[in-house]
Amino acid sequence: MESLTALLADPAAWAALVTLIAMEVVLGIDNLIFISILTNRLPEAQRPKARRLGISLALIFRLTLLATIAFIVQLTEPLFELFGHAFSWRDLILLAGGLFLVWKATREIHHNVDPDPGPDIFEPRAKRAGFAAAIGQIILLDLVFSIDSIITAVGMTDHVPIMVIAVIVAVAVMLLAADPLANFIHANPTIVMLALGFLLLIGTALIADGFGVHVPKGYIYAAMAFSAFVEGLNMLSRRARRKRAEAAKAAGSERAPGA
Repeated sequence: MESLTALLADPAAWAALVTLIAMEVVLGIDNLIFISILTNRLPEAQRPKARRLGISLALIFRLTLLATIAFIVQLTEPLFELFGHAFSWRDLILLAGGLFLVWKATREIHHNVDPDPGPDIFEPRAKRAGFAAAIGQIILLDLVFSIDSIITAVGMTDHVPIMVIAVIVAVAVMLLAADPLANFIHANPTIVMLALGFLLLIGTALIADGFGVHVPKGYIYAAMAFSAFVEGLNMLSRRARRKRAEAAKAAGSERAPGA
């Protein structure tokens, strides 16, 4: 209790908390986009439950990892060296998660470009996404994103209470944004492709990070923000054209009776 009171009275601790919350919210965007796209393939009645379960599991993973800080630190210790790079457990986990994310994003892009449900190289036996399969994939990526999130948190502060508060706030934001984001993505096909492009980019960055080539996340999120801004302009342009077309059609129908 005394340590918590000291933290509350320390301006540096508050600055670290605000910074870490912002960082965790940004890192949670990756996780949330993946959950939104994956759950949108489920029957509509199952989607909210799957999103809440996926985000709840993300919180459980993060808090569990925070409870094992010593284990998390050990994940960054080298296991073996290959091609001049010392690989750690963290590197292997990021590589596996990045490969899975690239494969999943590529598969989803393929199905959006060619929606024919027939057999193909990505899905030999065509079938509708099942609840258990979706949750299994969410668990896998939750674990990868959680490890990346917690290692980032450990690098920013030594105070576990600050990490716990930041993680809880970030996951709460994810929970609040899950349904609106998923519905928005579902209602705008071009946004779906943009989000899948984001996942492809994030997966590639995870693979690069696993090989020791760190891509600053600021570059990634700046590119994502710029792409989202351009797509927003495209959406406004399409809406304006649709309104003009509707107005021209209405004006034409009004002139027709008097012709």
